[in-house]
Amino acid sequence: MFDPDIAPSGTLLGLLQRGRGDGTLHALAAPRAEALAALHHCVLHDPRRDWQVENRSLYYARLCLDLDAGLDEIEQHLFHPEDLVNTDEERTGLALAVLGHLAAYDRLDALRLLRRYAASGANWEWALDELALRDDDTGLCALAPAILARFPETPDGHAELAAAVRGAYEPRPWRLWADDPYYGPRVRAAQEQGAFDRWQRQLRPSGPRPGWSVHDVLLWAQQEHDLSPGARRPDAAARCLAAVAGPEDRPELLAAAASAPDAARAAALRHLAEIGDPEVLDLIEAAVTEPGATELVAQAALSSFERMRSIAALDRARIWAHRPDALGDAAAAMLACRGGQYDTALVLSALRRTVRAQGPDAQALWTLVDGAGRLAITCAAPVLRHVYRETASSHLRGRAARALAATDPSFAAGFAVECLWDCEESTRELAARHAATADARVVEQLRRLAADPAEEAEVQTAVRSRIGPDAAEV
Repeated sequence: MFDPDIAPSGTLLGLLQRGRGDGTLHALAAPRAEALAALHHCVLHDPRRDWQVENRSLYYARLCLDLDAGLDEIEQHLFHPEDLVNTDEERTGLALAVLGHLAAYDRLDALRLLRRYAASGANWEWALDELALRDDDTGLCALAPAILARFPETPDGHAELAAAVRGAYEPRPWRLWADDPYYGPRVRAAQEQGAFDRWQRQLRPSGPRPGWSVHDVLLWAQQEHDLSPGARRPDAAARCLAAVAGPEDRPELLAAAASAPDAARAAALRHLAEIGDPEVLDLIEAAVTEPGATELVAQAALSSFERMRSIAALDRARIWAHRPDALGDAAAAMLACRGGQYDTALVLSALRRTVRAQGPDAQALWTLVDGAGRLAITCAAPVLRHVYRETASSHLRGRAARALAATDPSFAAGFAVECLWDCEESTRELAARHAATADARVVEQLRRLAADPAEEAEVQTAVRSRIGPDAAEV
């Protein structure tokens, strides 16, 4: 994830960067040159906080069609000299995905541009995946010489080719090339090598063995963490503890959760939380609040608490929810997920506090926004509308829209209308079920979504429930 530069939400660029439905509507009403400039800026400078999760490509591709946009800017971006030195997927991934959708809409210029980039670009694997979904067999087979030429006829080249075949998101091109009389033997050998590599990894597991004790599991967790700090061994160790720990091991686990080295302590905390040990809540509080607590231990304690389902955990959450720290955030999140109507004041207070202190993109807002909708906290609607307008995360905006549908009587005639053009399919589905059809734009867009072959099946199901032959609304 990275932190892009997002324009204010009241500007055309800011709306398009956020993927809001109003971005499309404003772009269609703006001067074409201004709209195209904002659109190209978004496509060439990916505005997503998490480019692997959030959707923008279909949203921008549809706007390209509506504006009859050319592809010169995208072509210059893809074949810029920077492509030779900056091979990160996020530099070109969005542009390639937009081209993929345009190719699906029968834009032949987009298909030709994808073929060129797959043959010579740094992010060729992404382009090839897009072509695997949209190109015909003849076009894919024509790419075999250029793609296989990337891998020299050396041991390292063969290993790289096997890794590429094994890691391909869409295997169709490789299957076609495996049947080619000239290139087939090499591709089939790479496929076999990839399968052999997976088999070898399965024969050499490195985790705990049957018969290990609690002490052995905790020692393994710490040793593996010391060797590879990002490997998340405490989580795996906690699962192993569930298999080997018995009542007689409780003193050792309590001691480890209080003062063991970081990874072992994290594993013990998670295990004790999962079995609902009566002392674990005090241990969690100490792990988060004690001076000198490391991030690994504090995060393990918080995540362990968030997984708890007991009445005791809910009672403790009501005590901690007033705290203006990470423990208070975790407690409010638990109440938002599992609390009752009598917890609405605490959830609303945490929602307002988080927006004031951390802004509309705070990670803690995701659960709190869901909780406001689940508990139908009607007086949370103004805060939810603020989050909807300002957040740069299209996923959080979708959650805010869902919460507004449960809390704001004006949602159907307000934000639900623009949500029909939103970049996230789940948000479009919500809008299809709620948008008031008194607005002529709603009926027109519902029909367009129903007829669009690129639209998700869930969205089209929701649309047809409103405009089908048995529906009375439209």
